[in-house]
Amino acid sequence: MDERPKLTTEAGAPVADNQHSQTAGPSGPVLMQDQHLIEKLAHFNRERIPERVVHARGSGAYGEFQVTKDVTAYTKARFLSAVGKKTEVFARFSTVAGGRGSADAARDPRGFAVKFYTEDGNYDLVGNDTPIFFIRDPLKFPDFIHSQKPDPRTNRQEPDNVWDFFSLSPEATHMFTWLFGDRGIPASYRHMDGFGSHTFQWTNAAGEQFFVKYHFKTDQGIECLTAQEAAKVAGENPDSHQIDLLEAIDRGEHPTWTLKVQIMPAAEAKTYRFNPFDLTKVWPYADYPLQEIGKLTLNRNPENYFADVEQAAFDPAHFVPGIGPSPDKMLQGRLFAYGDAHRYRLGANHIQLPVNAPHAAKVANYGRDGFMRADGNFGGAKNYEPNSFGGPVETGEPLYAGLATDGPSGTYEWDSREGDDFVQAGALYRVMDEAARARLVDNIAAGLSQVSKDDIIERSVSYFERADPEYGAKVREAVAKLRK
Repeated sequence: MDERPKLTTEAGAPVADNQHSQTAGPSGPVLMQDQHLIEKLAHFNRERIPERVVHARGSGAYGEFQVTKDVTAYTKARFLSAVGKKTEVFARFSTVAGGRGSADAARDPRGFAVKFYTEDGNYDLVGNDTPIFFIRDPLKFPDFIHSQKPDPRTNRQEPDNVWDFFSLSPEATHMFTWLFGDRGIPASYRHMDGFGSHTFQWTNAAGEQFFVKYHFKTDQGIECLTAQEAAKVAGENPDSHQIDLLEAIDRGEHPTWTLKVQIMPAAEAKTYRFNPFDLTKVWPYADYPLQEIGKLTLNRNPENYFADVEQAAFDPAHFVPGIGPSPDKMLQGRLFAYGDAHRYRLGANHIQLPVNAPHAAKVANYGRDGFMRADGNFGGAKNYEPNSFGGPVETGEPLYAGLATDGPSGTYEWDSREGDDFVQAGALYRVMDEAARARLVDNIAAGLSQVSKDDIIERSVSYFERADPEYGAKVREAVAKLRK
């Protein structure tokens, strides 16, 4: 006896024949009354949803975060309130520039996003595998991404576009030095670090403010691919990172990361030698050492890639009490852009999808209706507030402390303080060994030598020279050799 479930339509009606359409006689035309056929074709036409503009190609897994050190002196976040406390998480890793059909082993930053399903609601920590970024003002972000994406005419990534934008944006020198270095192509998602990248605010129970940076240190060790190795892997196995993560978890080799933070008392931000909210710069460890706070473990693969990985929606504006934003301009821009992207891709009610819905907190608000509303509407029968019928009420307690302002509204030049756009790029170059420096120079020259305009090349090389004279001289020499 066949115990398999019976095939049905979307409405649950049994399907008698899934191999032959209804026709007017054996040789006649197909009938419009064949509801199963029409439904099947119509649904098939709508299977795809809009691709993410950035971070389109990704992988993800479920797991847990466990607190290992007491940080209650710095934050009142309840999921960080006790050593040993565990919180369920979902993490998604991704490349940035490539589309869904691109290869994993590309020279590209990696997204590193973690959703904490806390008792106070979901906390989304959305970062990258780099502690820095190319730009520090969100107004430039669409233009930057356009320069990295396929050219409107040729429909491919053009070296002219990539390097022209760079040559007119000197603040990207630090990030380009990182990207074209050894860590520009991780060997797998398991063998790379993750960073919150931005500066965030913590507030403790006494109301004291601190600024923090997050560092997820891989316990598997850093492993990277050379440009030559990556080209081979990308050609032979475009899904290399996806398959590596999937198979490692399936065989019980659960990847882990140690979460460490840098903590700066808020009062020190005003006088720190670097602007602490500049996404193109790091806080040197000598100034603010790393402090371990917990362990991230990924131990369960999604059963359905589309449902969990493709529909996962991370929003940096999803904070919990004790954690909030900083004046980091790029972060401030992302607080709007991410939620807006999800409402476009997935709909206004995307948080009801299982991967996005809070797992440990009850949701109660007056949001109503819209496409795909499936929960009967939170908050009871009345859809307004205040009301006299027992609906949910506000707590009166802000999630985080307010941010200070320092003048009237307007557009301002960046407060660069000590150093410039090149000082940390030069420092990064100088900590590399000779072999790593040679690979960095070769990687830059391979792309820059393809640029058609001499002025773009000259501006770009000048930035590397300002970062470090030797660095710039070697890039200049390598580019000239390749252009011959």
